[in-house]
Amino acid sequence: MHNKLEPHPDLPIDLPTAERIHAAVEHYGETAVVDSSVALLRAKNAGKDFLLYAGGRHALGILEGAPALYWPELWGARALLYVWGESAAPYIVVGLTNQAWRVREMCARVVQLRDLQVAPKLVRLTTDEVPRVRAAALHALAAQGTEENLPTIVQRLRDPDKEVRRAAQQARDVLQERWQLSRDPSQGEEQTHGTKHSHGSKHSHPER
Repeated sequence: MHNKLEPHPDLPIDLPTAERIHAAVEHYGETAVVDSSVALLRAKNAGKDFLLYAGGRHALGILEGAPALYWPELWGARALLYVWGESAAPYIVVGLTNQAWRVREMCARVVQLRDLQVAPKLVRLTTDEVPRVRAAALHALAAQGTEENLPTIVQRLRDPDKEVRRAAQQARDVLQERWQLSRDPSQGEEQTHGTKHSHGSKHSHPER
């Protein structure tokens, strides 16, 4: 039987993730929170208190003895939706190949939000074995891809998973609008007209 832990009452373990991370920034400072988030993503020890900031009440269960599995890595990646430093970028990119699909998916979301230019890695991720990872990769690829990536996206319009097909359709539309491409994806050479339109901001608030 595990002893129940009583976290410090100032730790906001029952608040939404965004509010917990903002509270951590106020307590530790932005740089320290980025560093601790990266530590979790790398499966390193970031301290019990920060684990609670990052994972909330679920993290309390781990501190009481529940299996950690991939959860701290996921929470580290997720925290980087709400706080950011360029030092985290290489570890997010590495996380795209994490053995846990939830971590791969979350890292793809961070790639999209923070505008990390890794299109070739996203192309590979569109064939991931897990549909949610494929969908996240498609959204991220649409945000930074070029007309050369359109065939990859169009191929997923025939994906066996409905949500992936929907993501592919949305990604295709975004890419075509930004590059003003031909609406006929069956043609081998889509022509661009004018310059690329801007799409999104790396400082935008993540969707929840």
